[in-house]
Amino acid sequence: MDMEVVGDVASLDADLLQLPDLSPAALKSNPYLADQLFSFWLSLPETCRVVKSLLADAKLGTSSNVLGNSTSINVSPNNSLPSMFAAASTPPLSPRSSSGSPRVVKQRAGPSSLGSPLKIVSEPIREVIPQFYFKNGRPPPYEMKEWCLFEINDHFSGHMDGLQVHEFKSVTKNICKLPSFLSTVLFRKIDVNGTGIVTRDQFVDYWIGGNFLTMDLTTCIYTILKQPGCRFLSQQDFKPVLRELLASHPGLEFLQSTPEFQQRYAETVIYRIFYNINRSGTGRLTLRELKRGNLIAAMQHVDEEEDINKVLRYFSYEHFYVIYCKFWELDTDHDFLIDEENLIRYGNHALTYRIIERIFSQIPREFTSKVEGKMGYEDFVYFILSEEDKSSEPGLEYWFKCIDLDENGVLTPNEMQFFYEEQLHRMECMAQEPVLFEDILCQIIDMICPEDEGFITLRDLKGCKLSGHVFNILFNLNKFIAFENRDPFLIRQERENPTLTEWDRFAHREYIRLSMEEDVEDASNGSGDIWDESFEAPF
Repeated sequence: MDMEVVGDVASLDADLLQLPDLSPAALKSNPYLADQLFSFWLSLPETCRVVKSLLADAKLGTSSNVLGNSTSINVSPNNSLPSMFAAASTPPLSPRSSSGSPRVVKQRAGPSSLGSPLKIVSEPIREVIPQFYFKNGRPPPYEMKEWCLFEINDHFSGHMDGLQVHEFKSVTKNICKLPSFLSTVLFRKIDVNGTGIVTRDQFVDYWIGGNFLTMDLTTCIYTILKQPGCRFLSQQDFKPVLRELLASHPGLEFLQSTPEFQQRYAETVIYRIFYNINRSGTGRLTLRELKRGNLIAAMQHVDEEEDINKVLRYFSYEHFYVIYCKFWELDTDHDFLIDEENLIRYGNHALTYRIIERIFSQIPREFTSKVEGKMGYEDFVYFILSEEDKSSEPGLEYWFKCIDLDENGVLTPNEMQFFYEEQLHRMECMAQEPVLFEDILCQIIDMICPEDEGFITLRDLKGCKLSGHVFNILFNLNKFIAFENRDPFLIRQERENPTLTEWDRFAHREYIRLSMEEDVEDASNGSGDIWDESFEAPF
């Protein structure tokens, strides 16, 4: 059977081998026909020459074009190949998956070794992602750097040896755009060897090389103030800043003759900064806390304002005066420490014994004083700021800890009643009409509108503008009565100056009162009827 087929194929005319229209039915009826035709094609002399040529090219590492090369098979009508084999450049059909759908097969793009006439698919263009992380900060734009270099050359012209510390302030303010009282700190950061001179190249290396041009103002100040290797600011880091402020600000010149009060003023400013901004209470001021606070804006305000008392945030001398004088009034033995009996006299005995006991138990804040049972000046600053502005965020946290007896994060009616019992007793002793706790509790719930009426959370208090009055109701009788009576004068003040805080209003009133007392004392020439220790206060 096979020999007959071979014989039939051999006797076929060459033109018949073109098989232009070979039906699938013909191949299906005789499946061996394709193999025999392929064997016949391989036995042709021209085919042998092509195969040898391809092998030789492969050994030499050269590419061959079977159909396009002039040395390829010379197809003639007499020895033409069957069409099913001649069309070698036709791409195969896509292999099908088990479901019958075509399966995509990736092929590496590149020139075909067989010289395929198909269009070569180019590789996809690789998108270049610009660098977005820089270890030392993003380099400044070219224009910004050139402008900075121009300004540096202008400020250092005529100072070939460099600038001294008193000449460096213009660089700090005009080039670095920093408050001028940071000049000494910045100078010493650059003058690491303590030569007393900063050269142009040293400044360029520190300021431009350190990528300060692209930093925001808060990060610049934080980087300049913090110690090398630290990730926070301590109180010590602010002391050189306050020293320069006291030495250079026109609103503080009068204190230069009393250095002891310069120190107290600087300490008070630093305590106020950490009270408001260091929300973690660790004494370590982080960059995140600094960015969330308003210290940088206050520092800029101080640098532009000649009247230091107009800078209500942190730096007001009048505010320091009130805080210090209040502490001095309570510190009767002037050892710079006060105890429970001293503090109970605060505000004309406004506070209850129970809340004073909680404060000295160091529940809201651990004392910095190392003397047992004694509160130091820094501890008093935290106390008075919280007492006179209970609605502020640090004030709310301070008193919330005092009332939260079991420290479970919520204020229950029983806890509030514990502190109100003493208030109720004091009302009875003062012949005031007592208000039952049940009525007080309803008033507090209506005032705060907590998510759960069974208890009050710190979040509930922070969401209410009247939350500070809750604590006055519980342990400050004087302010409780004042709130119930609602002085029309105080209401008008709040409406006229809505931006002022409760602390701002208190400090303003107390400063006027204290200054009037001083005037009276001066007029009486130190009469014993007037506070005879006022000469110790920082006037």
